[in-house]
Amino acid sequence: MNDNNFPKLHNATWPGLVGKGENSEPPISFDDMLNMTAAAEVDGVKFDGIDIGLMPPHFDVDTMTDDDIKRLADKVASKNLNIGSMVAPIWGGPAMGSKDDRAMFVNMVRRSCEIGQRLRELGVRPYGVIRIDSASSPQEWEKDPVGNSKLIVETFQQACDVAADFGERLAAEGEICWGGMHSWRVMVETLEAVDRQNMGFQADMAHTLLYLMGYNHPEDRILPENFDWNDRATFTEALKTLTRALRPWTIDFHVAQNDGTVFGSGSHDKTGRHCQATDPNGKLDIVTDAGLWLRDENGELTKAFKHICWDGCMFPNAVMTNQQTWNDILATMIKVRQRHGWHQQEEVAAGTV
Repeated sequence: MNDNNFPKLHNATWPGLVGKGENSEPPISFDDMLNMTAAAEVDGVKFDGIDIGLMPPHFDVDTMTDDDIKRLADKVASKNLNIGSMVAPIWGGPAMGSKDDRAMFVNMVRRSCEIGQRLRELGVRPYGVIRIDSASSPQEWEKDPVGNSKLIVETFQQACDVAADFGERLAAEGEICWGGMHSWRVMVETLEAVDRQNMGFQADMAHTLLYLMGYNHPEDRILPENFDWNDRATFTEALKTLTRALRPWTIDFHVAQNDGTVFGSGSHDKTGRHCQATDPNGKLDIVTDAGLWLRDENGELTKAFKHICWDGCMFPNAVMTNQQTWNDILATMIKVRQRHGWHQQEEVAAGTV
């Protein structure tokens, strides 16, 4: 065990919601996700915090009062945890939808930023971003790529301008199920067109793996068809191509595993399958491959964000309510920090990432 204390290690609470309900298993409560995170421990090391999804039934941003936000801050702090990045509940208004849709999208970003700012003031959120996606499907985007991308960019620009008023940065999630974000090349084009200093990319190792394979956008495939997963050299070069394009934009990062397939449950469309940290079918060497996101092309640490998060959505509830699951995840996160972390004084300026 070394003395690296950054990046901070977070668990996500939204896996208790994503893919749950609606012909699937029931959601897992926020309190249960929080308690399992707080209980995880490996050789005396514990999680430093949580990233949260501001979505029902965990939260309702339309009805959250200042007292509710204070209670949330107190509850998390009582577990010796911080709050980092937060997911804005923008799915009621697609970013490439009607004028009213896009106004709803921006309003959900505004409300999320208000909550995020208040949590910073309360001292429980010293770092992190607001995460968004396009709330639009690749299939709808493909009907008019130019026009739909223009609408997404305009909506993201408006959202960025709102976020800037609260000192927040927005991270666009790289996931194959979101239109205008379903290909690594299209994702870069979207980020470049938004052209806002507080706009960045949120890389999830499980989702970005699917970029290599061209799911939902075969013309941008990087790995050859019928790729042999035993060919580690070719895989590494493909991953270097991907990270070279997206790493400069990355301001939020999820450690995760994927077996090279897609999966969806509940109302969630098919996307990169999150696997357990110990899954023998996982295609990623999690610790090594995380370094391609956390280090630049010269092997130097970028230190582009103060925390990293584990994301494991759409696991069965029996897996998610097993404490050993979270201990195994924490053990993997610790290895990532040992290999690609650093040590610095604990004082972190509020609102930094």
